[in-house]
Amino acid sequence: MDAIILAGGKGTRMMPLTASTPKPLLLVQGRPILEWSLLSLPQQVDHVMVVVNYLKEQVADYMQQQRMISSYALVEQQPKPLGTGHAVLCCRPHLRSNEFLVLNGDDLYDSPSLSHLATQPIGILGASRNNASKWGVLVFSADKKLSRIHEKPPEGTYPDPVFVNAGAYKFNSRIFEYELPLSSRGEYEITDYMTYLAANAEVSVVEGKFWNPIGTPEDLQQAQSLDIKVWITPR
Repeated sequence: MDAIILAGGKGTRMMPLTASTPKPLLLVQGRPILEWSLLSLPQQVDHVMVVVNYLKEQVADYMQQQRMISSYALVEQQPKPLGTGHAVLCCRPHLRSNEFLVLNGDDLYDSPSLSHLATQPIGILGASRNNASKWGVLVFSADKKLSRIHEKPPEGTYPDPVFVNAGAYKFNSRIFEYELPLSSRGEYEITDYMTYLAANAEVSVVEGKFWNPIGTPEDLQQAQSLDIKVWITPR
């Protein structure tokens, strides 16, 4: 099975740490975030696409020297980065399997949850959080099926806690039948792929046992003391 790791962002909120280092290569407990991503991938993943842009040469050097995944491709968003959905679309020519995982390259995940996600026909990783306005909230229908993702809703829209999008997905090539619209941000969003699938098929929602997004220097500092290794199954 293929996996796509979204690792091309500039990491603006991480400045000045990302002034000379791409965010996926920032260290957590002595390992780049990207390394933790590779370590957490399920055993059935045998080919990885890493989407690169900012300081891509450093990511290329890292992938060349790592020994966890021998089969990989570096994918650039052409003609320029146009969002997470566009990143997945750019990976289409490099896909070797009909089914594939997609995960954020600046989040920490646990291996068991990603393995469970990989077994679903179509799925998304979710997690319980407070403060709904910070997240993409998973909205369910009356029969408890995923209906859409509500991005950063106004405060008070949902009572705490909410179940939110953890940024890991199980897709198949069916998504490419859908022509993504431009979002209000002027980008093509991966969440629009998921909303399309939710309207046309049943999407499994897998609860992540461990999920730690790293968006700020404070998040990075807090991650240094997490017990990450207990959540990683060696490949």
